[in-house]
Amino acid sequence: MKNHELQKYFDEAQSNKIRFEGVCHDCKSSVSIDVDIEEDGKTIVSGGALFNHQTGINENERQLFLKCDNCYEKEATLKNYQPCLVYSRVVGFLRPVSDWNDGKQAEFAKRKFFKNI
Repeated sequence: MKNHELQKYFDEAQSNKIRFEGVCHDCKSSVSIDVDIEEDGKTIVSGGALFNHQTGINENERQLFLKCDNCYEKEATLKNYQPCLVYSRVVGFLRPVSDWNDGKQAEFAKRKFFKNI
């Protein structure tokens, strides 16, 4: 996870140290990951690895995944993770939004969704 993605967690905690607790994505064991920001701005992560992935249509819909040290040493990438493919119509064809060019994806992100009552 990048520093700017971690910043919101540090802002919420109002601290230089944060502990993430949960279940390892791979082995399903309990994991605690500590993240510290030193005075020089260097980030130190101990206990495993954090992954922050988009889970929905909007960029704000993200999910945090944890990996313990053992699993991270075996495989440094997040496996068995399948992002949701969102289909929409562009220029008359249904295509996954992830396949669109940057301009069309930006237009899609600005769309407003309404509920029928």
